[in-house]
Amino acid sequence: MADPTAPSKPNVVAQTSTDTTDYRFPLLIADEGSFKDLELSVRFKAVSGEVDRAGGLVFQLKDAKNYYLTRANALEDNYRLYHVVGGNRRQFGGANFKVTSREWHELRIECVGNKIICYYDGAKKIEATDDTFKDAGKIGLWTKADSVIYSDDLRVVAK
Repeated sequence: MADPTAPSKPNVVAQTSTDTTDYRFPLLIADEGSFKDLELSVRFKAVSGEVDRAGGLVFQLKDAKNYYLTRANALEDNYRLYHVVGGNRRQFGGANFKVTSREWHELRIECVGNKIICYYDGAKKIEATDDTFKDAGKIGLWTKADSVIYSDDLRVVAK
């Protein structure tokens, strides 16, 4: 959809459903490419959400229930790193800071081997290691519950 504030005008990808089901995780999975070691980034804007207001990146995705996830949440003011196995999320990294709504921010991750570094607006916020997923996988966008999130400028570079 069109958004005149989009970093790469004129359009954004928007998750606009206001379904308040708490444990609902809409995914947008890129059709092309499979990546193991990578740099992945997106610009996102948390527009609204009463149950949640979170947007993120998925990587090394095997399927809709098995992947790595980094996400920022404007209601909780935090940034988290999870692995999702069999549909169950487990946090293994995180940082707490102000995540503003209705402003564009950049999420970026670098993943090489089992080391994952997560950046927010260019600042390193999370560094962790994890061996859950070792193979190449898809990338994509993630939201939760009634989060209305705009995303723009998704980029991936194989390392």
